[in-house]
Amino acid sequence: PDRKQAAIRMSSDQDKMDAFVRPELVDFNGISMTRVFTSNWENVQNFQARPDDILIATYAKAGTTWVSQILDLLYFGQTERQKTLPIHERVPFLEVYLPPNMSGTEQADNLPTSPRLIKTHLPYQLVPKSFWEQNCRVVYVARNAKDNMVSYYHFNRMSYGQPAPGDWNTFFQNFMEGKMVFGPWYDHVNGWWKKKQTYPKIHYMFYEDMIEDTEREIDKLCSFLGLSPSAEEKKMILGGTQFDNMRKNYMANYSTFPLMDFKISPFMRKGKVGDWKNHFTVAQNEEFDEDYKTKMTDPTLEFRTTI
Repeated sequence: PDRKQAAIRMSSDQDKMDAFVRPELVDFNGISMTRVFTSNWENVQNFQARPDDILIATYAKAGTTWVSQILDLLYFGQTERQKTLPIHERVPFLEVYLPPNMSGTEQADNLPTSPRLIKTHLPYQLVPKSFWEQNCRVVYVARNAKDNMVSYYHFNRMSYGQPAPGDWNTFFQNFMEGKMVFGPWYDHVNGWWKKKQTYPKIHYMFYEDMIEDTEREIDKLCSFLGLSPSAEEKKMILGGTQFDNMRKNYMANYSTFPLMDFKISPFMRKGKVGDWKNHFTVAQNEEFDEDYKTKMTDPTLEFRTTI
C-alpha cells in the first residue's frame, strides 16, 4: 500500500509540475527574485519574530537542509515528529509562497515548537526587522562559490519553482552576473559577514568546515547556542545528519515537496567539496577566478574550494 500511495502521489506531483509555469526573474528591491518569494511580501516583512527564534540563513544550496536537520535534532531529538513531518514543515521557509497550501509565514506562525527554527535565503537587508529587534540568534552557512554554483545549477534543473537554468555555460555566466534568485552569491556572503561585525548573534559557518569535521562544527554551534548535548545525543545527531542517511530519509530529502523532479536530479546530489572540477572548463575556471578577485576584496572572508 505504501508503494502504491507513493506512486499516486508522484503522478499527482507530476501533474502539478506539468501545469506549473516556471517563474521569471524580476528585479525586486535591487535584487533578482521571483513571484514564489515576492507574492507574500507584506506578510514576510511584517512577520513577528520571537526572542527565542533561531533563523537559519543561507544562499540557496549552501547546506541549509543539513544545518536545519542538525538544529532540529539538537533541540528536539529523534521524536515521532522527525519520522512523520518533513523537514520543510519542521523548519518553514519564511519567504516561500505557493498557494493554496504553502505559505512560509503561516507555517512559521503555526509552529508548535520552542524555539522555532525558521529558514531564509534572503540577503540580510531584506530580513524582517523583527528578527533584529527581538535579538534573535542567526545561524548562517556559506559555501564556496564554485561548488555552490554547480549545486544551484542542478537544483534549478529539477525544481520547477525556479527559473529554467538554460545550459551550463548560460548558467555559469548568469551566476557571475548575479542573475540568480536571491541575487549575487558575492553580495549575499559578504553582506552577512559584514552584518556579523555589528550584530554578534550571528554564527557564521562554512560548508567546507562541516564536511571536513562535522563533530567539531557541531561543538562550535552548541557553544554559540548554549547547548550541552551528551555523548549519546551527539552520536545520534552525527548519524542522523550524515549525507547518505539524510539522502535516504524521506522526511529530510525533500522527496515530499511539490514541484521537484527527482528523475532529473535528486535534491541531495553529492554533498561534496570540489565537484566544481567536474563542471568548470579550464577557461571558465580562469575567467571565474579573475572575476572573483574583483568581487571578494575582504581579506577576512576566505573560502576553500578543496579540502
